[in-house]
Amino acid sequence: MSDVFTTRILNVTTGSEETVLDLTDACAGFLDEVARGRDGLLNVFVPHATAGVAVLETGAGSDSDLLAALHTLLPADDRWQHRHGSPGHGRDHVLPALVAPHATLPVIGGRLELGTWQAVCLVDTNRDNPDRQVRLSFLG
Repeated sequence: MSDVFTTRILNVTTGSEETVLDLTDACAGFLDEVARGRDGLLNVFVPHATAGVAVLETGAGSDSDLLAALHTLLPADDRWQHRHGSPGHGRDHVLPALVAPHATLPVIGGRLELGTWQAVCLVDTNRDNPDRQVRLSFLG
């Protein structure tokens, strides 16, 4: 079964600020080890109630724009019924409804098939939990 389906857990630290963390190189490295030139699917999943996975351009401001848009949609204030943690933390628990906690991506010839400017990113607005796991699973 390991030839068909392989999983690895990445442990990442996002810090105490909201962040969009590029995971593309880690995904490519995982596929270099396990895909061995095969076609298939890469699933990227974060097992957290306050984080998501997005495919977007990074480095040209889109990552900051995403965080700004999330601030507009999900203000960090006291309107949220979920009230433990830092002020406005309830919004972090709504985030995965807008930025899903997973993405499934095509793998062609053992390589992640992304568009020219696309990157695979962890989106984390939760300043209370800087330690995250990301599950990478290849189905060939």
